[in-house]
Amino acid sequence: MSDTEGRELEGATSEQPKSAPADRATAGPLDEGEANAVRPYVDLGGVKILPRPDLQLRLEVEEGSKRVVAVGLDYAGSTLQVQPFAAPRNSGLWHEIRQQIIEQIQKQGGTTQVVVGKFGPEVLAEIPVAAGQPGGSRLARFIGVDGPRWFLRGVIAGEGAVNAEAAEQVEDLFRSIVVVRGTTPMPPRDLIPLHMPATGSPVEQA
Repeated sequence: MSDTEGRELEGATSEQPKSAPADRATAGPLDEGEANAVRPYVDLGGVKILPRPDLQLRLEVEEGSKRVVAVGLDYAGSTLQVQPFAAPRNSGLWHEIRQQIIEQIQKQGGTTQVVVGKFGPEVLAEIPVAAGQPGGSRLARFIGVDGPRWFLRGVIAGEGAVNAEAAEQVEDLFRSIVVVRGTTPMPPRDLIPLHMPATGSPVEQA
């Protein structure tokens, strides 16, 4: 399964409550209106990232359209891929999206387990690697947080999927992300537009 699969997520069949840590509004991931406006964030459109030592930013660009479809963060021996989506004001998306992820991975011959972590329910997955790549499978954690009018999905791989200390570091990184929903009307489950940062911010394209 490509981690960027589901750039516009399939529709849900019923409303579900929002899934988020009880302290999300103060500890993150934050909405733009909750964040400290004077902090030196890197503006990537739908998300803002707070620079920290040894953090490497990558933008994942869709071939053909050249649209930025995800932000990749390399940190503490882990990779964290994040995507912000528009969401309803009063209901959550994570329940339905979590089920879609499980179904997609199982169709590819992978295995999944739902556990409760710091952000609520998450999916631990063992995913078969593509033909020609070393190793038979890779481990990943799919996490999600429902915010006000947005949903933020994260995929953790590397040390953060298997090592508790690294997991704590990459979870703190996910907490520090600010989501910028904006005021433009968008259907729920559409990807909130992402873009290259202003000149001078170190970032790679993938």
